[in-house]
Amino acid sequence: MSRTADFARKTQEVDIVGSIGLDGTGRSEVDTGVGFLDHMLSTLARHARFDLNLTARGDVRVDDHHTAEDCGIVIG
Repeated sequence: MSRTADFARKTQEVDIVGSIGLDGTGRSEVDTGVGFLDHMLSTLARHARFDLNLTARGDVRVDDHHTAEDCGIVIG
């Protein structure tokens, strides 16, 4: 039995889709539009050895904290 999940979250500020596999190898494909957030999520996946695919689209020119907050919500 594999421990995987697909997720999606759409708010007025952000639209996020992706998947996570807890029994993975640490692979990740992350595109949030916020470079440092991409780096941190990829690093987390690598060291925790879970697979993460995540794409987020939001208005990062105005405020990128909504993107970071909602990414945390969907990952858990």
